[in-house]
Formats: sequence, structure tokens, C-alpha cells
Amino acid sequence: MTPSKNPLFKNYFKDNSYDEMFTTFNEVKKSWQPLYDKVSLLGPKSLENRQEELDWLLSENGVTYNVYNDPKGLNRPWNLNSIPFIIHNQEWKLIEKGVKQRAKIYDSVLKDIYGERKLISEGIIPQEVIYAHRGFLRQCDKINYNLDRLLLIYASEIARGPDGRMWVVNDRAEAPSGIGYALENRTTLSRIHPGMFNKMNVHKLTDFLYDFNNLLTHAAPNNKENPNIVILTPGSHNETYFEHAFLSSYFGYPLVQGNDLIVRDGFLWMKSLKGLKKIDVVLRRVDDAYSDPLELKEDSHLGVAGLLDVVRKNNVTIINPIGSAVIENPGLIPFMPAIAKYLLNEELILPQIASWWCGQEKEKNYVLKNIRKLVIKKIDKTNRESIHFGQYLSDEEIEKVIAAINKRPYKYVAQEQISFSTTPTFSNGKFEPRNMVCRTFAIATPEGDYSVMPGGLVRVSSKPGNIRVSNQRGGINKDLWVTNDEKPIPENLLPFKHQKTVSISSGLDDLPSLTAENLFWAGRNLGRTLSVARHMRVVLNELSCQQSEDVKPDSERLITLLKSLTHLTGTFPGFVKKEEVGKSAIDKPITELYSLILDEKRYGSLANTIMLFSNSYFSIRNLWSADMWRVFYDIKKIWETLSNSEKPSCNTIIKTLDQLITRLIAFMGLIEESIKVDQGLLLYFIGLQMEKSLLTITKVRSLVINKHDDYTEHELLISLLNSHESLKIYIHTYRSNINIENVLELLLMDVKYSRSLAFMLNRLWKDISRLPHSNLSELSDYEQSVASAIQKLNSMNINELVEVKKGKYTRESLDLILEEMSEFLFETSQTITNRYFTHTLKQEQLVSQNFTVS
Repeated sequence: MTPSKNPLFKNYFKDNSYDEMFTTFNEVKKSWQPLYDKVSLLGPKSLENRQEELDWLLSENGVTYNVYNDPKGLNRPWNLNSIPFIIHNQEWKLIEKGVKQRAKIYDSVLKDIYGERKLISEGIIPQEVIYAHRGFLRQCDKINYNLDRLLLIYASEIARGPDGRMWVVNDRAEAPSGIGYALENRTTLSRIHPGMFNKMNVHKLTDFLYDFNNLLTHAAPNNKENPNIVILTPGSHNETYFEHAFLSSYFGYPLVQGNDLIVRDGFLWMKSLKGLKKIDVVLRRVDDAYSDPLELKEDSHLGVAGLLDVVRKNNVTIINPIGSAVIENPGLIPFMPAIAKYLLNEELILPQIASWWCGQEKEKNYVLKNIRKLVIKKIDKTNRESIHFGQYLSDEEIEKVIAAINKRPYKYVAQEQISFSTTPTFSNGKFEPRNMVCRTFAIATPEGDYSVMPGGLVRVSSKPGNIRVSNQRGGINKDLWVTNDEKPIPENLLPFKHQKTVSISSGLDDLPSLTAENLFWAGRNLGRTLSVARHMRVVLNELSCQQSEDVKPDSERLITLLKSLTHLTGTFPGFVKKEEVGKSAIDKPITELYSLILDEKRYGSLANTIMLFSNSYFSIRNLWSADMWRVFYDIKKIWETLSNSEKPSCNTIIKTLDQLITRLIAFMGLIEESIKVDQGLLLYFIGLQMEKSLLTITKVRSLVINKHDDYTEHELLISLLNSHESLKIYIHTYRSNINIENVLELLLMDVKYSRSLAFMLNRLWKDISRLPHSNLSELSDYEQSVASAIQKLNSMNINELVEVKKGKYTRESLDLILEEMSEFLFETSQTITNRYFTHTLKQEQLVSQNFTVS
């Protein structure tokens, strides 16, 4: 069947632009023929199924792309199309050669800009192109690096121009993103199309990944063996945070934030649980200006104060060097032919998009005369709204752009507006031509050359005819397949083959303090989520049995249970508000319960607790296994379904809580399988046992301290056991009627029962004793607090404490001792935080300076 008659490509050929799959005569190109044959054989239904499977895999693996101020929220699912972009190896060799050349040129430009500046003094580049660019940092001038090359990672965005050749559109050097996404694309898509992937002899990425790891291990100052390497991220809200976590997980290097690092004695150190650990190499994903608040942007919380001074002393290697953003400069593009000739005595291999820098009178006049045909942008990186497509501007907007150019012509560059080639994208049951841009990656090798990824990150427009290709604007991603006529050697995707460095097992000294704190709070938030969910389920079951309307309950048991929810969640005044002060939530329990369950903005609510649980785990997602993400994603879906329901019934909420609790338990089990104790699981255990201990005490105090009639007390004890998931254990242990002495013995004192307070406190004592101590000759302050809590517990005489004194209505002695134990645990939490989570201390400049990035 000819392509024009293929129903999959109905209406595909209405657009006359250059297409990647088809010739101008609508014939399939040779390199695309196997793909065309395969999709034609599969048909629309099978292709839709594969796209659904692909979307499911990406969701299961937690592949996301954050969009700031996105109404859909953070962690937007990664949008990958099931149809790859294909380039034959014969054409790729020329692209690879051109990308290597461009990386070498920009490496020399970077050295010259912060060195002798011959390109300026000899008139190759106008000085305004450099000095007017925000990426030029005078603080980085004349730094003498002990490196053969400065530009260690380079990315080039290319697209096919109207002459059929691949053109360079943009250059990326500051902190080029996309390598992790490209690897994830390859891994996922090869699972969807395994037969096609193998049949088309697609180049593997293994050698490039080996070179990438080799780059990191060989970049250390003084060629240090087994260097300490970290990946510096702005944090979990950054748009490409998934990739930061992915690279950390894939290569095994700690993922740190600025507050995890500190400068001491001219070196860079990571704050770990065991103290300071010297860092040799930083793979930086924080923008230049935010990297050092001491010398650059003073209000930055993302960088490390004094980092530039360590760089000047050549005591750390930053990849790429701070100040690299200056070459992400479209103002350089018009001068690149002359630069290539001057530096390498070569002609540019890859053509560039035609560009005019407005700082030259002749070029400026041309731009103003032809502004409707051009794309106008500033020479330095700006927000996307500052890029103006002349043909779409109104007369008033044109006048504003012209005025801006005339006021500061050296700040602007104009580029030819070209409709780049289209590539087939499967959408809505058929193929559509979408404009494409491809990001390629080159990394420096110890041999003095650059290694180019035989693949890349392809982005296509969100709909046909849309010339803007951007992930922020809903663009779609594709995997780039470089195909060959010969079969490649089978390889895996691990980056450590032929590794010459000695293997070293990581431990607590490799755990950044912020990661340690996130693990600690991950345990606490998970323990709280599970405990609160279980207790809410007990209360809701009781409520649904006794009444169906939002009326004041008359059951003393139910009123006590509702009040216990307020105590457990800390959402005061809630159900414990005194009636004489005003109406209590008891009067309309359903209204208050909905708030306690679904109001995410209410601190202490179940929704808020789940949000904190989610945030803490997103912050350490580089430590997750794939199964952990799948269960976590399932938890999110279950909760979103309930959150989006209008006034769900008690039974609907109970059903959701049942599903939520089972997933949380599964998640807890997977955590213990995914992280070694000395790699951070210890902090999770400490947080989990501490939170469970505190909540156990709170539940006992809220349900047992007040004296009730025998029936109510009996029913409340059953509720307490159910909330603690201990009723069956009680029956099998005591084989007797439920009484308060046995219940408290089981829940508080039984050292052989894993849910008892005694067991959890002893486990807590065991775990905190494994934390690094500053003084091994005596107990630490947090050990003393836990020891005091255990001592209090061991001193308890249940039979005496449950007695209610004559004329009293509460078990005051029991309440007092439980309150003291809570205070000891709060002290433990505070002292652990003060001792180990020192990243909270912020370094600041002594003198204010004016440094803007906008």
C-alpha cells in the first residue's frame, strides 16, 4: 500500500514541508522503511495499545517533568511518543563530527573569554556580545584551571533546515539537561518495540554512558583515585528534578542540595552523619548565578558560600565550570564561522540558523526593515515570553520591540524564521507531521576528544503546524534511534565496564545531611499517615454504624473517639472545643471529619499528612526502587480519586482507607528491601519508630485516661485494639475478656510484640546507638532521652496506674507518666535534628551587593 493511501497517514501529506520519513514524492525513505512496514502491519489499534502501555510504564517508573506555576501541579507525567525519530548512521557520522567540532570551539571560546580575551582584542567578537551577556561573570575571570578542557559537557540543539541538512539552532553549556531523560526514553521504548529495535540495528548507549562516568571519575583535582563525586540539584521542585534523581540512582553518586555542602579551609565538604567529607567533583545542575551566594547572587539558597574560592584554589572540579552560561549566547552565532577559522583554522561542519546581531548598524537596520520575517530574542537566556515571532506580532507590539532594540541594540539578536522538518507522530489513531528539534550531547574524554551520544532527546511540537517546540508548552518527546546496516555488539546499559578505580562501599559518611533528614521525616510521615488512617477507619466505622446524618452523636463512646481524632491529628480545637465557648464540632461531626480527611491546607489532616509524606519521598527519590515508585503512584491515584469526589459517603471513605492502608504497608516493606541500613535506612527506622511511639502514647491517653462506665470502657478498649491492629493478637495472647490491664500490658509493656511501645522504644534505642557519636565514652543527649523514656516505661505498674482515685474521673498517674515519655521523645527528635541536620544553618554575606539575573 502506498503511503498516500495508507489510512494511518490520512491527511498527512497536506503539509508541504520537508518530512523526515517521506521524500517529496511521498515515498518512504530507505532508513525509515522498516519502521513504516512495522506500523502499517500493527495498525491503529495495536499502536494505541502500545502508546497506552508506554504511558503506563512511564507512570510506573515515575518519569516526570516539573512545570512552574502549572495548574496540573508539579510532577507532570513525561510525554513520550511511541514512534522514534530515526537517523541512519551514515548521516549521523557527519552530525557527530560537527557536534565534536562545535564542542571544541566553545571550549576554546570559554577559555579565552575568562583568559586572554584575544577573540575580543583581535576583533573576532565584539566586546558587547560578551560583556552585555548576563552569563559573563567577572568573578570567574582569570581562574587557572588544572584541566585540559573546561567545557566537559556540551549539548547542541539541531533541526533539519530547508536545504535538507541538519542545522544548529541553539547551544547549551551551563548545565545541559536531557541525558537522563534520553536514557529513560531508550529503556522504555525498547521494551515497547523490542523486535523493531533489534531489527533496525539501533546503536546502543553503553559506550557513551561509560564515557560519562569516566568523565566524572577522571575530573578530580590532581587525578585523585576514587574521587568523591556529588550531583548538585536545586531541589525537588526543579523542572528536571527527575533527571537529577535518575542520574544519582543510575551512577550511585549522592544527590545533594546547596545546604548539604560547606566550604572549610579552602576545600568543599559534604555534611554527612559522620561529619564533613571532602568533595572532589560536583556535577552541577544549579545555574551559574545561584552557585555561590558569597560572590554571586546573595539571596540564593541553592548554592554554596565560598564555592568560587575553592574553584580558584583548584581543590574541586565543577562540571561545567561556573560562568559557562556566557556561551549559551545566540549573539555568538553570527561570528561562529570567523571563530572557527581563527581557533581551529576550519570551516563549520554543521550549518547554523541565519542570525543578525543588532549591535552592528548594518545588521540592525536589516533586522528593523525585515522584523516581520524574523524571530527576535535577547542574547542572554530569558523567559520564553521574551522571544518574539515577528509574523505574529500586532503593530503595537512591533513598535515596542523596535523601541527596545533601538534603546539597547547590543542586547538583541534576530534569527531567520524557518519551518523545520516534520517527523511522523502517532496521535489520536493516526500519524501527524510535527516539527522537531533534537538535542545531542557531547562529553569530554581523557584522551582529549569528545564522545557524542549515539542518540539524543527529540522534542516535537504539541500539534501540527505549531512551530514552537518546548516541553514547557506541552511538547512531545521522542527517542532518537541511530540505525545501522550491521548488527551492533549486544551490550547492557551499566556504566561501569572496565572501571579502573577500586570499588568502595558507601555508608553513613556518604549520606548528605539533607537526605538524612528527609529519610528521618519520611519515616515519621509514613508512620503518621498509617496510624492516622487506621484510627480514622475505626472512627468512621463506628460513625456509620450509629448514625447516617450530620447530627450530634449521643454515644459517649463515639464522642470520645471523635475527640481522640483531634488529639491524634493535633487539629485543635476540633472535637474537644468547650461547648460553653461556642458550638463544638461535635454538633456536626461529618463536616469536621471531611475537613480532617480531605482538607490538604489544614495542618494535621490526613490529606496534609499524605502531602508531607509525598514531599519527603519525592526529595529522596534517587534512593527508590522501581517497585517503590509503583506502589507510591498507586497510593497517589487512590487518594486523588477520593479527593476529587464530591461529598463521598462514609463507606466510600472507609473503602479508600482500606486500600490506602494496604498500599502503605506494602510501601513500608519495600523500603526495607531497597536501602541498606548504613546507607540511610537507619534514619528512616528512627523516624518511623519515634512517630509510632508518640502516636501510640497519644491514642492510649485519649481513649484510656478518662474513666467511663464499664460498657463504654470495654468498647473503647476494642476500638483502641482495632486502631492498633491488635485485636486478634490480644485474643490469641490472653484468651480472656478484654480488660484494661491486659490491653495496656500488650500495647505498652510487651517487649515481644512489635507494635508495643516497649518494643518500639527498644528498637529506637538500638538504632540511635548506631548513629555516629561525637563522644563514645558517654551517652549522647538523644540516647539519654530515649533511656529516660524506657526507664519510665519499665517503672510502670499497670495494676496501680489504672486505678482511679476516689472522687476523680481520670487516671492521673498513668496520664502523667505517658506525658513525660512523650516529652522525652520530643527531646530526642530535637537533639537528633540539632546534631545531624546541620544544613539548616545558612551562610550569608557580610556585605550586600547588587547582582541581578533578570
